[in-house]
Amino acid sequence: MQIDSAPARLYIAQMANDPIQKFESELRHLEKRVEALVEVCEQLQDDNRSLKQRQEILTAERATLLQKNEQVRARVEAMIGRLKAMEQNA
Repeated sequence: MQIDSAPARLYIAQMANDPIQKFESELRHLEKRVEALVEVCEQLQDDNRSLKQRQEILTAERATLLQKNEQVRARVEAMIGRLKAMEQNA
């Protein structure tokens, strides 16, 4: 039995190309997934950069507040010392 009709040849050609088409389709799908991962990585890098900047700002603010707190503590202790001295002199 010999297959020589045009539809049969087309079918055979499609079967031969099917693995290639399937591979190309999977490759395109993989490419889209990789592109999506790259976008996620870029977004995470931006977020990380932003969070690091915010952390630096908060750390500096905290240091400033600790310094002010220490200054206020020293003033209060000095006032208490002066009040005690005034009490003893009175």
